[in-house]
Amino acid sequence: MLESASDYKVESFLYATAHVTLPQAFLLHSRSRESWDRETNWIGYIATTSDETSKALGRRDIYVVWRGTTRDYEWVNVLDAKLEPLEPLLRVDGSSNKEMGDSSSDSDSDSDNENEKPKVMLGWLTIYISDDPKSPFTKLNARDQLLGKIKELKERYKNENLSIVFTGHSLGASLAVLSAFDVVENGLVDNIPVAAFAFGCPQVGNKAFKDRMKRYPNLTVLHTKNIIDVIPHYPSLLLGYVYTGTELVIDTRKSPSLKDSKNPSDWHNLQAMLHIVAGWNGQEGEFELKVKRSLALVNKSCAFLKDECLVPGSWWVEKNKGLVRNEDGEWVMVPATDEDLPTPEA
Repeated sequence: MLESASDYKVESFLYATAHVTLPQAFLLHSRSRESWDRETNWIGYIATTSDETSKALGRRDIYVVWRGTTRDYEWVNVLDAKLEPLEPLLRVDGSSNKEMGDSSSDSDSDSDNENEKPKVMLGWLTIYISDDPKSPFTKLNARDQLLGKIKELKERYKNENLSIVFTGHSLGASLAVLSAFDVVENGLVDNIPVAAFAFGCPQVGNKAFKDRMKRYPNLTVLHTKNIIDVIPHYPSLLLGYVYTGTELVIDTRKSPSLKDSKNPSDWHNLQAMLHIVAGWNGQEGEFELKVKRSLALVNKSCAFLKDECLVPGSWWVEKNKGLVRNEDGEWVMVPATDEDLPTPEA
């Protein structure tokens, strides 16, 4: 599916615990006691450029990709939008906590000190730092899995120029911003350039978090958002959240290939956003595709393309949705082969 897939190598997969108290709209897992994902959710992966590609680029790129939610919109109404202090991710160097106002002898300044503390949405932080000792995949939380692999890759390629790119959509975009900040904040990457490319990203944290990110000149966050998408405005400025990063504001209504959809899920659709980016010439410019990208990708999981494009809606499905007819004439799910089952890293 990925063009030029041979230019990249998947180094490891990232997993999050399925026992976090979060809505089903975020993470789905099997109820079967035999299922590998009963207590685990695949949440992303880490990849690097191949030797040949790295040589051509003049650097070794490390990619961290976080996946989005299982359903785009249902989680908005059921997730606790509480701001949570970011202490678990802040460097512990003596000056940091004092600088951020963690200690105070004046009770009248408690409120001001709270506003000075970097905070992020509880849901994002919970997914990132929760573990499950019962699962072979999440004995380490997603954060520790990520940081451990980044350290390993940094050592492996210590004689090369490196860059690290984080990316994701929706929930994945929030995790991309959070994890990009984490590796820079905690000195894992020295002066290695780090970028987070976020698509349809909800608000991640408060102004103090945004200001903390600005301390690091090697950290860049680019947020691509559809002007009519409501998700980037969630949870709310009224709850103390702010927008993070440099914004590229696009408009899906500019494409002549897309329907005039009134479905908010279409406005938040990643493939539609990528289609617009491929032909974006600004709000005042004419939409003109500059990047060779299959139009059919827009309809992978929706029916956003106009009927005259002759692309079926939601076409990205397993043949017969994974059902086969067994010897008894019953249609049943095909059991996964051993090679299709993930294996915990040693």
